[in-house]
Amino acid sequence: MATGLLPGTVTPAGAQQYDPQAIAQVYDAQPRRVWRRAVAILWPLLTFVLGLFTDRFTGRLAVNEVRRAQQFRQLLTDLGPAAIKIGQALSTRPDLVPPTYLEELTFLQDQLPPFANGVAYQFIEEELGRPPQQIFAELSPQPVAAASLGQVYKGRLPSGEVVAVKVQRPGLVEQISLDIYILRHLMAWVKGRFKRIRSDLVGILDEFAARLYEEMDYTQEGLNAEKFAQLYGHISDIYIPKIYWNFSGRRVLTMEWITGIKLTDVQKMAQAGLDTKQMVGIGVQCSLRQLLEHGFFHADPHPGNLLAMLNGQLAYLDFGMMSYVNPQQRYGLITAIVHMVNRDYESLAQDYVELGFLTPETDLTPIKPALNQVFTEILGPAGALAASVSQLNIKNITDKLSQMMYEYPFQVPAYYALIIRSLVTLEGIAITIDPHFKVLNLAYPYVAKRLLTDPAPELRQSLKDLLFKDGTFRWNRLENLIKNAAHSGDFDLEKVMAQVGDFLFSERGSFIREKLAEELALGLDQWGHNTWLQFLPNGHKVPTAPTSWEHLRSLWGILQGVPGFEPRRFLPLVSQMVFRPETSQFAQHVARRWSERFLSRWLRGLVLNGSSPRLLLSPP
Repeated sequence: MATGLLPGTVTPAGAQQYDPQAIAQVYDAQPRRVWRRAVAILWPLLTFVLGLFTDRFTGRLAVNEVRRAQQFRQLLTDLGPAAIKIGQALSTRPDLVPPTYLEELTFLQDQLPPFANGVAYQFIEEELGRPPQQIFAELSPQPVAAASLGQVYKGRLPSGEVVAVKVQRPGLVEQISLDIYILRHLMAWVKGRFKRIRSDLVGILDEFAARLYEEMDYTQEGLNAEKFAQLYGHISDIYIPKIYWNFSGRRVLTMEWITGIKLTDVQKMAQAGLDTKQMVGIGVQCSLRQLLEHGFFHADPHPGNLLAMLNGQLAYLDFGMMSYVNPQQRYGLITAIVHMVNRDYESLAQDYVELGFLTPETDLTPIKPALNQVFTEILGPAGALAASVSQLNIKNITDKLSQMMYEYPFQVPAYYALIIRSLVTLEGIAITIDPHFKVLNLAYPYVAKRLLTDPAPELRQSLKDLLFKDGTFRWNRLENLIKNAAHSGDFDLEKVMAQVGDFLFSERGSFIREKLAEELALGLDQWGHNTWLQFLPNGHKVPTAPTSWEHLRSLWGILQGVPGFEPRRFLPLVSQMVFRPETSQFAQHVARRWSERFLSRWLRGLVLNGSSPRLLLSPP
């Protein structure tokens, strides 16, 4: 800007933060500039909207929908960096954009022609205090990559390290701030005129702008990279490049140069002897940890930001677009998965309220059958096994849900939109490698492990919901959980058994303990009854459902197939459990319930059969 004034608020640390009031003060005083840019934005938008009205008037809205979506994508590309970023954000907003447009916006490219080297060198000198020739031992004569926010040069430090030098586009903050200022007024006008639009358009734009400002501040990106390394750098298969702070500033970021191969370049991956599916699996497992353990996650894992290194590690690049999922949201997502598996759509509808998709005042009556219909299409008819969830395609799920969310009063929270963007992008990479790849096939074992091991009360309740239905313990669910959890990369059976034991015999596990005691008493009763019948003339077993003992034998067989299983390792754990007072109480409960069943049958047999030795023939 001519005045040199930057829109927004500059913090004491020098970081640029989004401040709509400060931006308004700057541009309220420049009406001529605002109107020039407003015409440049609004004229193509109005032309596009006029085309939509024409389609509606002529009855060709459905016929032309795909072509109009393509036009909209091109329109955003032509409008520049802010519009491109807004389009990418809209690609994850099914509450705002119809499904066809969502699909098209996923192809929106974050690429623009490079800007002049002279401008880039001037920025380096302004940020670092010296001309680039005095700072770097080498710097590529042309940028090696150019995107909407900046471009990257390959360089070498005087100490010999090869680095990537990222330089911001000239006038970027001012240009984007002006566009946001204009769009903010436009969103307020649209919201006031069209009552069908339920979402807070200004609030959504402000949330987006705040994240975009963070992305334009390379100091924040460097801090993001270091936090990401602190949380996930210890994972042996993950690599995060080093940040060189002495060579970085708000508009220049210098980081370690990573030599690697894009995951989508299958031919080069094969030539390097790298297993593409394994690398994608590493990315999926890391994403799950990001989303469901620490909550700090990379929201833009496109092919250019994930590189397979020759040593087999997966390197993450570009930490400008990061987001955070708080603990309640993380537990809520896992709980929603459990309710989806159980086809408990009443609870799932309530999950959407808890997760912020629906307001507490929303009437859930029409939404529950809509969820039922959507997930019946996704999961198949009732009665399908929970394991089938692992075979689902995230893109299929989001497409089906997008249509429903557009028709009902859903508001997609910003954190969820970024989660979907992250997972769908990752699955898109995987599908280019293997059309049958299912991200949830790798995700389900992780969720199973978390349900079995996480002591959080929210997940203990989810585990109870999964294992019990109408007071009956569902052994097949437990068997399926352990089978899936065993395929999780860091599954520790000994740790799992210790945690399960601690929970089972704790106060919080009393409900499961009581139900399990009932199951064991029933199994013991059935076993004793059938054993007794074998000694009577013409005795025969009474057909019964599988007993708890049979389920336990099946479970033992599953445990024997878990990698690292060794019975002797469990002896100390068993001895600890045997001498716990809760164990004695549990055994007494089982014995009492079994004796009650036995006496009940004995009395019933005595009344019906007199003193006949067949008094125990009555079914249990």
